[in-house]
Amino acid sequence: MIKFDKVNALIEKNNVDALLVLSDYNRRYLTGFTGSSGAVVITKDSRYLISDFRYKAQAAKQADQFEFVLQNRGLLDFIAEFLEQKGLRTVGFEGQHINYNTYEQLNRQFDLVPLTNEIETIRMYKTSEEVSLIRKACDIADEAYDHILGYIRPGQTELEVRNELENHMRKLGAAGSSFDIIVASGYRGALPHGVASDKKIESGDMVTLDFGAYYNGYASDITRSFGVGSVSEEMEKVHAIVLTSQLAALEQIRSGMTGKEADAIARDIITEHGYGENFGHSLGHGLGLEVHEMPGLSKASDMVLEKDMCVTVEPGIYIDGVGGVRIEDDCIVTESGLEKLSNSSKELFII
Repeated sequence: MIKFDKVNALIEKNNVDALLVLSDYNRRYLTGFTGSSGAVVITKDSRYLISDFRYKAQAAKQADQFEFVLQNRGLLDFIAEFLEQKGLRTVGFEGQHINYNTYEQLNRQFDLVPLTNEIETIRMYKTSEEVSLIRKACDIADEAYDHILGYIRPGQTELEVRNELENHMRKLGAAGSSFDIIVASGYRGALPHGVASDKKIESGDMVTLDFGAYYNGYASDITRSFGVGSVSEEMEKVHAIVLTSQLAALEQIRSGMTGKEADAIARDIITEHGYGENFGHSLGHGLGLEVHEMPGLSKASDMVLEKDMCVTVEPGIYIDGVGGVRIEDDCIVTESGLEKLSNSSKELFII
């Protein structure tokens, strides 16, 4: 498989005997194994999945491209013994994931080489199978949004809406929500990460929903803003500006563009309308096994967007004490631009 060709190239480039992977998401990405404990050791010629008796049958089924190694003592002690037995002295490790105590223990016996974000870089490029799973996760979120528009009524709390949204996504096949659902109504809409509270939704509120589904390990992440009863002229104007900026970004972002250039498309439109200081976060981020992955679409990102990367596009405007609007879609970068994976309506809907 292509990802193993890239891992082998990583091993060769860094002149290590083996790559040790302990983080949950990278372990799952490389092996397909969904158990909660284990380690991956990959050399130029072999692939090993180390885990305990609980996962023996599961690993055989899910990680059929790996040799299962039964762990019979503490994981870290077993890893050290295993590496020693195999004569693996120079070991690449995930610099951003291994804690200090783990590093100290392994570094006494082995020459450790940090390979920070190297597996995450490989993960940026999605296979057709991964895109299909993300698309399904988006379909679930889209259908859940349509459902919630028919559910919300003034007087309900944000928490009630959150719970209904998550329950409906589960009914549609999601394993659960891909992150803590944001339901921000009225003045709380000015909080970009205003997770659901006990505030009651009132007539006249603009409501922002930021949510997503986990489906077979892959995430979706969409945001929609709508009104209840009516909205002020200012919030109607803000919604129109955010939507215009988002549509422009979706239309213009291309493979070969930096994250900084992509971010500027939407940011410049919002700034031209006088709300530049009210757009304080980045335009988007990568999406896959995790809801936030590489690459970033931000003012600081020089990373170049390439075909098969999956990204969000989510401009927003937030006005303290008044409210806010954010609109977000999930997209795959193609040779000619962006293909949108989320498709629920973004027009200003008034319940």
